[in-house]
Amino acid sequence: MTFTGATVEVHGHRGARGLRPENTLPGFAHALALGVHAVEFDVGLSSDDVVILSHDQVLSPVTTTDTGPVLAGDPRFPYVGKALRDLTLAQIRTVDAGTRRPGGADDEFVLTQLQLPGTPLPTLAEVCALLSAVPDVTLAIELKTDPGWRDQEITRFTAEVAEVLAAFGLTPRSRLLAFDWRVLVEARRYAPEAGRVALVERATTGAGTRWLAGLGHADPAGAALDIGATSLSPEITMATPELVERAQGLALPVSVWTVNEPSEMARYVGYGVDAIVTDYPDRLRGVLTDHGLPVPTPYPDVLSMQT
Repeated sequence: MTFTGATVEVHGHRGARGLRPENTLPGFAHALALGVHAVEFDVGLSSDDVVILSHDQVLSPVTTTDTGPVLAGDPRFPYVGKALRDLTLAQIRTVDAGTRRPGGADDEFVLTQLQLPGTPLPTLAEVCALLSAVPDVTLAIELKTDPGWRDQEITRFTAEVAEVLAAFGLTPRSRLLAFDWRVLVEARRYAPEAGRVALVERATTGAGTRWLAGLGHADPAGAALDIGATSLSPEITMATPELVERAQGLALPVSVWTVNEPSEMARYVGYGVDAIVTDYPDRLRGVLTDHGLPVPTPYPDVLSMQT
């Protein structure tokens, strides 16, 4: 899978995290209304094997709030703070994902997000139903695992994601992203038509790393090619001109994350990256327009377009 030639793709990070609650249907609808080439989001697996959206493997008190137990006296309640893999879909569905609280390094989003109380975490199937309504927007799906997962758990999770995409006929429009490169190996097996995006950051590429499926770390682009990735996605501090040139020389498009300041967006446009992942798709569209580059088609009424 390759990116289009003389363009820089706009990838809405967790939808449009700077503007709407992350990893939610209203957030994705807003990103589509602005106009993005790809909607990026994160998925986990519930205890009853349903693929559901969440950036963290543990329900975060910053992005989710308990509303009440699914059944009176549920011993698992409260659910926030517990691992997705220990909760059923019904339990996760009670959580409110529409209000962000202060905490951590991303408090700016409390000020820039439109809060939407009462918004649930959607399933991957619901996201597929939404994005089926638009013809040319890519699903960029990060599978949230870590080296502590057993190989058979990686296989089961990847297979479940692939099954949902296939059911909606969206596999060719999808890219599967992972820091844990074992996911990319399984993605090649279960969803060969999908793109495979090798995520890298300094924390996962140091000496002795367990994230890269046993491959070396000194040449992330070369290792990504060896694992069967179809593109490379480095964090902003790793995306040097040298890394971009190295990856593209191996026919690996480069998508840099997460870029939110217009001056930095312009810098990476100058580096010739293929895509920029941002919490503010509106800002990136402005930068691309200023550089005379095309911007993606907006879909302002995507919720009403669902069949």
